[in-house]
Amino acid sequence: QVPFVESGGGLVQPGGSLRLSCAASGRLFSIYQMGWYRQAPGQQRELVATIISSERINYVDSVKGRFIISRDNAKNMVYLQMNSLKPEDTAVYYCNKSPPYATWGQGTQVTVSS
Repeated sequence: QVPFVESGGGLVQPGGSLRLSCAASGRLFSIYQMGWYRQAPGQQRELVATIISSERINYVDSVKGRFIISRDNAKNMVYLQMNSLKPEDTAVYYCNKSPPYATWGQGTQVTVSS
């Protein structure tokens, strides 16, 4: 069973917004630190945001002030609101625990281009 299913990606113009969703399986979801990761072509996977609770959130510098991570433990969901998107945000986006399980979902493609 794939533990995470990502959705919400697409093609957007620079300056636009997207909201990614991640459905997680497992009874212990609420105790895990969750993260959104991304992998651009030819590059290593990068952790961009993590959340334990609304008071314990971290972002990589390149997305601070533009991305917002949130979670709904009652629904086993994690979200990533992405605003002011830039071409360099183009990547496949994944969610996983932080640190991650060995098994990854299929990810969701985000393409920022005019």
